[in-house]
Amino acid sequence: MRDRIIQAALIAGTLDILSAFLFAGMADMGPVAVLQFVASGPFGDGAKGDPAWFWATIGLAVHFAIMACMAAAYMAVARQVPALRQHSIAAGLFYGLLLWLVMYWIIQPLRWPELWLPDIYAGRTFGRIAWGVGNQIFSHCILVGLPIAWIAARHPGQTRA
Repeated sequence: MRDRIIQAALIAGTLDILSAFLFAGMADMGPVAVLQFVASGPFGDGAKGDPAWFWATIGLAVHFAIMACMAAAYMAVARQVPALRQHSIAAGLFYGLLLWLVMYWIIQPLRWPELWLPDIYAGRTFGRIAWGVGNQIFSHCILVGLPIAWIAARHPGQTRA
């Protein structure tokens, strides 16, 4: 199971971070700043400072560690619930949506209350809100949930970790 978790974390993590770079780039935020923001989650706002390359590296490690936890959680449940492996597309999309809800409606508001979704979208047009939330949901459902569920379904493997 460990190999599947690593594989899922690497694939989903790579797709997700590339998506983050792309969408942040559209808002004139570079990859280093994205990774520094990720590092600032567990390490505080000091991670947004210098040396930028150091904090970006830490941010990349944090990103893949979070992705490994997401993959491990799904794999553990999928071992016990065969329906998740049998219906991997629906399960992956649902898991991605669940991850989005947890990240954007629980974790981020606890860590960055000023970035709570209703507040950051206040006063913005519906199109702008739909674009931002749509990007987030797309990334979590298609680029994270689906690959994790697909790997769990294709490689049910041993019953021991």
